[in-house]
Amino acid sequence: MDTQHPDLHPLFAAHLDVLKQRSDSALARGGFDHLVIPSGSLRYQFLDDRDYPFFVNPHFKHWLPVTKAPGSWIVYTPGRRPKLVYLQPADYWHVVPDEPAGYWVEHFDIVIVREAGDARAELPKDATRCAIIGEENAALDGFAPNNPRGVIDNLHYQRMIKTDYELAMMRVASKIGARAHRAAEQAFRAGESEFGIHMAYLAAARQTENELPYSNIIGLNEHGAVLHYHDLRHVPPTYSHSFLIDAGASFHGYASDITRTHAAAEAAEFQALIESVDAVQKNLAGQVRAGKDYAALHVDAHHQLAGVLRDHGFIRMSAESAVASGVSSVFFPHGLGHPIGLQVHDVAGFAADDSGKTIDRPQGHPYLRMTRKIEPGAVVTIEPGLYFIDMLLAPLKGKPQGRDIDWDRVDAFRKYGGIRIEDDVVCTSDSPENLTRDAFAALDKA
Repeated sequence: MDTQHPDLHPLFAAHLDVLKQRSDSALARGGFDHLVIPSGSLRYQFLDDRDYPFFVNPHFKHWLPVTKAPGSWIVYTPGRRPKLVYLQPADYWHVVPDEPAGYWVEHFDIVIVREAGDARAELPKDATRCAIIGEENAALDGFAPNNPRGVIDNLHYQRMIKTDYELAMMRVASKIGARAHRAAEQAFRAGESEFGIHMAYLAAARQTENELPYSNIIGLNEHGAVLHYHDLRHVPPTYSHSFLIDAGASFHGYASDITRTHAAAEAAEFQALIESVDAVQKNLAGQVRAGKDYAALHVDAHHQLAGVLRDHGFIRMSAESAVASGVSSVFFPHGLGHPIGLQVHDVAGFAADDSGKTIDRPQGHPYLRMTRKIEPGAVVTIEPGLYFIDMLLAPLKGKPQGRDIDWDRVDAFRKYGGIRIEDDVVCTSDSPENLTRDAFAALDKA
């Protein structure tokens, strides 16, 4: 298959066949005749007539690349073609969704409705025979989402394994994100503010903030120590020592999630630390193999990062002692990564099987987002980090382990905030496919 310019017609047809098979199994297990999925409805702000940005139901966009059609529905009955009830309102206040077109339309029976309520006549008559997956505000005349747990658990567990169509979408999302990251780095090197870097990113991605899969994290200097930093200062600091950017892109409903950390040209010691974390990240990404325990990989990341802390003179204890005592968690306080696909933090990361049973996080690691074993077709992020976070470092200073910390060296690095490096990695039957590194490499060749 040509991964650069794949023919989406056969890819989508095969993707839809997989969704039908999975849905048939889930419906049979739950005892339902139909799977019904609303795209979602607009929500309005409290005491106002302004709606919030619309974000489509991920179950809906799993079936077709339509993300801006509120009030629409998908109906799937085993053995039949899926039906799309597509709302195209008569509306001069808002942009009306485009006429359905593209590689996917031939696979659906499409019914156009002009009023949201008119969709009810196109849905199955007996709601009790339907697994209706969506938000409660999608309800129509007694036809309301019931979100049956058994059906959802089954579908979510299977969703971890991506089809070739989904991987094709994620490759494009990665390329868009990589291109925008390069523009953001150039803006940083030019002395832009966090806001200016953000705007450079949006322009290069050609996506609005609401089209991105998540809000950009763009932190200069010590702001890199705030894991979910979104303030976007409009004025650049007096001197930019470092830059951490965690930002992705969307394509046909699928997400990329990329993080890079950059040092100012004069920050040689911090650049050396970035390179050590990058080496750890590449080693961990190379371990995304079939059967690998993701939770064990997370613990391995702690040991490798503790080694980096020791090699760079921040701690005087062994890597093993740093992990066992919790010192590594002070510098690396989040999980190694998460599933990604239709959602940036995709579902079923803790699933033991398709019945709803889950796998607990390892003790002492409360923020890990995935504990299941990695299977071929799964896409996961690998994002180790090292940070200098005041509120975590302060308690450590008063503990016995604090005597094994070089506090002068730690203090010298607080101005840099932290380091995080993240790639999206596909588990295959052989060596992993690194969507992120491949996307940056393609830019370098262009």
